[in-house]
Amino acid sequence: MAKQLDYHTIREIFTRFQDADPEPKGELEHVNVYTLVVAVALSAQATDAGVNKATRKLFKIADTPQKMLDLGEQGLIEHIKTIGLFRQKAKNVIKLSRILVEDYDGEVPNSRAALQSLPGVGRKTANVVLNMWWRQPAQAVDTHIFRVGNRTGICPGKDVDAVERAIEDNIPADFQLHAHHWLILHGRYHCKARKPQCPTCIIRDLCQFEDKTQ
Repeated sequence: MAKQLDYHTIREIFTRFQDADPEPKGELEHVNVYTLVVAVALSAQATDAGVNKATRKLFKIADTPQKMLDLGEQGLIEHIKTIGLFRQKAKNVIKLSRILVEDYDGEVPNSRAALQSLPGVGRKTANVVLNMWWRQPAQAVDTHIFRVGNRTGICPGKDVDAVERAIEDNIPADFQLHAHHWLILHGRYHCKARKPQCPTCIIRDLCQFEDKTQ
């Protein structure tokens, strides 16, 4: 685990991220907030590309909680069976859809506690939805952010909760809204797990990773 970087270094890092990509976007396809919740819930232990491939047809026929209930669990499975853990995920999506219809008039609630009360929706999923749909500076820590945070020193921590706190505590407020997208994209395409692309990295000179590739 790298040592926590200082304020000025972090500000320079995020200035470079912002200059390179002023409006970073999440890569999960969705048509409304409900389909965003479903897509994020389906993405656990799966790739965004794999989820998008499965949901393109699904969201054309089931883009509301009621339509998902009308499709039914077996119908949903037929659409998502290429995604890991699809049976459990189908159960959760049907359950959360029923709760949204019965308890929230078919609307997705926008508090973290209410979102996390839905089956299959953990803190990370809730944070993604709060950030991407309601533009709250919520930080969803996935494996990419955990790796980048600890390698570079931007937001080191022993677990995802510690990394989330490190982001909130150390990244300047004006970068908080897009922080988790910049970090995810950096981890996905540059600071890769097996072979980080250090020679072309825009923050190479500021990063504390000792085993940089040449």
